[in-house]
Amino acid sequence: MNVPNSLTLARIFLVPLLVTALVQESVSLRVGGIVITNEWLALAIFLAAAGTDMLDGFLARRWGQITTIGTLLDPIADKLLISAALVSLVQVHATPAWMAVMIIGREFAVSGLRGIAAAEGYTIRASELGKTKMIAQVVAISFVLLSVRHPALAAPANWMMWGVVVFTFASALDYFRKFWRKVDIRIKKRRRRELLRLERRQKQTAVGQSFRGTI
Repeated sequence: MNVPNSLTLARIFLVPLLVTALVQESVSLRVGGIVITNEWLALAIFLAAAGTDMLDGFLARRWGQITTIGTLLDPIADKLLISAALVSLVQVHATPAWMAVMIIGREFAVSGLRGIAAAEGYTIRASELGKTKMIAQVVAISFVLLSVRHPALAAPANWMMWGVVVFTFASALDYFRKFWRKVDIRIKKRRRRELLRLERRQKQTAVGQSFRGTI
């Protein structure tokens, strides 16, 4: 287990802590004479988890430690973090449920596309638009977390969430475009080859049967 993979696993283990800190309003920490309320604690956990997302990829590329398990776990950890944060924010009535459903639904749709592409031997890599979407999600969710106890931030947080929805669908369209352009063309070519092979076999069978009939 290398350091980048350990950071990815740490992000997964931080998810239940984030949910607990956000949903349980009685959770708080006292540091010296300062009381850290649950929304600040949830924000700290969320930012720490989001920070591991940037750090694990950077270290994996820098140290040449890109592994199969890391490639599989990293997007799962990202989706768990964002989904858990959104569901928790819906639970505390800090963000509309339809926004959470649309954003999480997009993640499932893209994961399905990647799975189909992987089965066809093609990898759909994260685009720049997808990376921008992740940054927008982290910033918007951070503001929504703060708006739980600071209503003055509710309006800008809501606009940021609208921006996330726009980025979410724009990046989803980009993934679908890549899918149809690469994978769908490959599938059609493969099926065409299979039909040609089947047609040749049928012709060979027909020739063999006609030859036997003349004997």
